[in-house]
Amino acid sequence: MPRVCTSWLRPISLIPTIGIVLLLTPVRIASAQSLGALDRERGRIMLKMLRKDLERHYYDSTFGGVDLSPRWAEAEQRIQQASTLDQILGAIAEVPLSLDDSHTLFFPPSRTLGAEYGWEMQVIGDTCYVSKVEPLSDAAKQGVKPGDALLVLNGNRPDRGNISLIRYVLQVLAPQPTLHVLLQSPGGERRDLVLAAEVRRRPWMMDLTGLDGGRDLSALLREADKERQKWDHRYQEIGRDVVVWEMPTFNTSPEPVKRMLKRIRDRRALVLDLRGNPGGAEKTLLTMVGGFFADDTPVAMLRSRADSSLLVARGGGDDRFAGTLLVLVDSESASAAEIFARIVQLTKRGTVIGDRTLGAVMRSRGYSHSIGNETVIAFGTSVTVSNVLMPDGVGLERRGVVPDEVVLPTAEDLVAGRDPALSRALALLGVKIEPERAGRMFPSR
Repeated sequence: MPRVCTSWLRPISLIPTIGIVLLLTPVRIASAQSLGALDRERGRIMLKMLRKDLERHYYDSTFGGVDLSPRWAEAEQRIQQASTLDQILGAIAEVPLSLDDSHTLFFPPSRTLGAEYGWEMQVIGDTCYVSKVEPLSDAAKQGVKPGDALLVLNGNRPDRGNISLIRYVLQVLAPQPTLHVLLQSPGGERRDLVLAAEVRRRPWMMDLTGLDGGRDLSALLREADKERQKWDHRYQEIGRDVVVWEMPTFNTSPEPVKRMLKRIRDRRALVLDLRGNPGGAEKTLLTMVGGFFADDTPVAMLRSRADSSLLVARGGGDDRFAGTLLVLVDSESASAAEIFARIVQLTKRGTVIGDRTLGAVMRSRGYSHSIGNETVIAFGTSVTVSNVLMPDGVGLERRGVVPDEVVLPTAEDLVAGRDPALSRALALLGVKIEPERAGRMFPSR
């Protein structure tokens, strides 16, 4: 087993590289470094592999009418003219971004330097808010609080149309040591702040051979276990009749879903919380749908480059949950979570409550690549292999699911930790729980 290089043999500077350049500050984590011929050659190899993945596997051979030929040529030229490694990675990433496809992306090699910002943002309705703040972060020290409206982030106004791209740039492509924000408190006060991230250095190489006594492998396993805990299913029983099930992801095996379905099977009502659920495995989605319908249920029409096929969930028969179903969604609910919510609407199986979903619904596959033999630089691509149309013939990409009942938290709700959507769902079931108590039902992960 080879050793994995987590960067290009040295720390790299984090500076503007792609079309959303205003998102990135000129502040650097590391000083600028000169590029060598080997760096450019690696960039060209990555670009070549990305092009091969798209041309072989992208569901639409015409790329939605986008002519990629000049974009590949421009990327080659930018790699040749680049003065930093960030500019090379940005040149590569910008090609798939030009397709405006939520599931087609370039994933660069991991960095030796990472940034933890200590706060999170979320679009609610038409406004982007600070949704969470870590107590010991620089943001907390400067008085940033949930409920602050995020008016400007590094020169851009975050909204539904660009928040996914913002996250991709700041979390994957080019993490930043500082972010320049303009905030507005619920009381109307505006503050112009520069928020420092916690910069963490990672080893530039990890030994997966075990020759280091298994230290690096153990570290990776611990990190993976910690990450899995963030995605555990949680539930609260309210009396003997009602269950609130927080399902944070579909990106697991179907087994946790089967266990939860068995637990709730004989209850009168379920509030299924899919807020913040980014989607995940198709098999888990089919298991989930089957758990709420007696008969086989059409889920989606998949249209690939070669053919079309109908995705069908096998019915649960008498083992299904037959009670009242309420589904909570928000602007962070994506992909499989959106498909499930829309199936509930189309079949009139239940009621969807909350905010309009993200609108990121395609079928994709990941392709892993590496450069080198003994020392390996790993990178990858995500490519949309099928368009997804719901049983009514309408896709959800860039459209999302509009809830049957829109319930949005206000800035004051975010400040106080109230959850009006969950409170409203329970009220529809005859359970009176105030938004303050509903907000404490599931502590922040």
